Amino acid sequence: MINRKILILFLIISFSLNSQNDEIDKLIIDIKYSRFDSIKDYLKKVKMPTNLKKLISWQIDFHENGKLDTIIFDNKKIPTYLVTKYEILKKITLGDYCSNKLLNNNRAYKYYFAAKEQAKKNNDKILVCEALKRILPLLLDRTRKVKLVSDEFYDYNNNIYDQYEKISSDFLYLRYKHVKDCVNNIYELKKLNSTVNSDTFSFLKARIQHYIGMEYTLFYKDYKNSDIYYKKAFENYTRENIFLNNSYAFGIIINLGSNQLRRKNYDEAIKYFKKGFKYKIPNSKLHQKIIAYRRLAKAYYGIGEIDSAYNFLLKQSKIDSIVDIQSRNKVFAEINTKYQTEKKEKENLRLKTILLISSIFLFLGGIIAYLNLKNSKKKRLLAEQQKELEKQKNLTLLKEQEINTINAMVTGQEKERVRIAEDLHDNIGSVLATLKLHFENLKLNREKKHFNQDELYEKTEKLIDETYLKVRSIAHAKNAGVIANQGLLVAVKIMAEKISAANQLKIEIIDFGLEQRLDTNTELTLFRIIQELTTNIIKHAEASEATISISQFNDALNIIIEDNGKGFDPKKIKAKTGMGLHSIQKRIEHLEGTFQIDSSSKGGTSIILNIPI
Repeated sequence: MINRKILILFLIISFSLNSQNDEIDKLIIDIKYSRFDSIKDYLKKVKMPTNLKKLISWQIDFHENGKLDTIIFDNKKIPTYLVTKYEILKKITLGDYCSNKLLNNNRAYKYYFAAKEQAKKNNDKILVCEALKRILPLLLDRTRKVKLVSDEFYDYNNNIYDQYEKISSDFLYLRYKHVKDCVNNIYELKKLNSTVNSDTFSFLKARIQHYIGMEYTLFYKDYKNSDIYYKKAFENYTRENIFLNNSYAFGIIINLGSNQLRRKNYDEAIKYFKKGFKYKIPNSKLHQKIIAYRRLAKAYYGIGEIDSAYNFLLKQSKIDSIVDIQSRNKVFAEINTKYQTEKKEKENLRLKTILLISSIFLFLGGIIAYLNLKNSKKKRLLAEQQKELEKQKNLTLLKEQEINTINAMVTGQEKERVRIAEDLHDNIGSVLATLKLHFENLKLNREKKHFNQDELYEKTEKLIDETYLKVRSIAHAKNAGVIANQGLLVAVKIMAEKISAANQLKIEIIDFGLEQRLDTNTELTLFRIIQELTTNIIKHAEASEATISISQFNDALNIIIEDNGKGFDPKKIKAKTGMGLHSIQKRIEHLEGTFQIDSSSKGGTSIILNIPI
């Protein structure tokens, strides 16, 4: 009878503990679905540890109103059976605080990652997903470590517990593919969008539509379809008056204004930008406000209102300064608070342990004195042996340094030889190939007067002079020519003009997104690669037209070189150690890029280069 009562009591306690854990899980899911009113009612009616209530309330204030108050944690008042869940929630909250209040994504990532790992050990799928929904956007915005992102997706997919998380995982994976491969995912995003119900998952549907609009702009410059999806996203973001949703709505308004600006509809652009400034946004998105002010200034400049343009540029500058100062002050305050807390804890620990440490020191002092007396002879002998070992070690180190110096000198000489050989092949080879075309034209023109003979002689003479100057430039190794002065795009255009002047191969240059210079070494390497591939077209392709497309998307450079020549079978081209495709492929690998050939016997050749920058 007694055993039965004990069993019943045990079952009641277990059920009560599990029930409270389940209730907390339900609150977390309600926050995900923005059911803030029902959560507030529940917290008023139900008894729950004060600190846990504060944690849940902090999350509600953050999501609903954008409040980012400092929260003080005290584990002493948390029941044992809730400590683990409380600790995980605390780490997620600290991550949210660091990311949005302190603008410190590195610290935020550490808190989120620790929360995820602890939730995995506790088999808490809900909190694993909550941590990963914060980790993955941070990784996608700030890194290209593919393996690291892949591991997080593996954890996410193993812990999906409802349809919301499945859609969220699919959407984040499409974003990951875009960042990793710099390809558009409009088809997959549209397919995912068609499966999402606006009434149930309005925020997720808005995020998907938001990215469809962005990809229409980025990959197709299709501003009409882009605007359609931006407006759908805006409608879903603003279904409820929630702070975080409204901050995304601000981004949509700025994108709509930017599309109008690209069309040179300056008045419409100004209307959108001004509408966007009505929305309150978190500190973590102040950079979007800076972009909006800059583009608004551009719109005013477009309609000739120079004073207004200048005023908005000043506002942009002020926000730049404010963001910088706020970041420094907040980090300093956080460090100071942490320092003061640690100082008090250390002082308490010192006072509690001082007696114990004193007794330990007395005991250890006696032992050390005894050991020193007993082993003094051994120490002297060891000291002598140590001196001898030091001498031998110094002699070995000197020899190693001498060998390393010789190796470094030989390696430097070898690199210099390789550089000069590549310069002769890539630079002089290209000009001589063009010169050969001119001589063929002179030969043909001797009988049939297709071209102006004097003009051909003059062009040929200029190319000979240019060859002489390039040989002299390589010999002196003073500079990288037009690359150092004007950049990759200008150098490629000048090369194309010179080759097209021979009237046998017409080269068209297409560029997109190259707003800033790359570093000189990267530009020089890419120019040599393009020069070598163009020389191959002249020598082997028998083409009449070629196109060189250079585009920059985010942190990747895409180069496509196409011709209408006779093409070739890449599988039949043997890899050689000379200056051809093998050399180009090695240089691309050195830049951590990819190299792809698409060629057929009648359809010409396309060579695609993707370079991370």
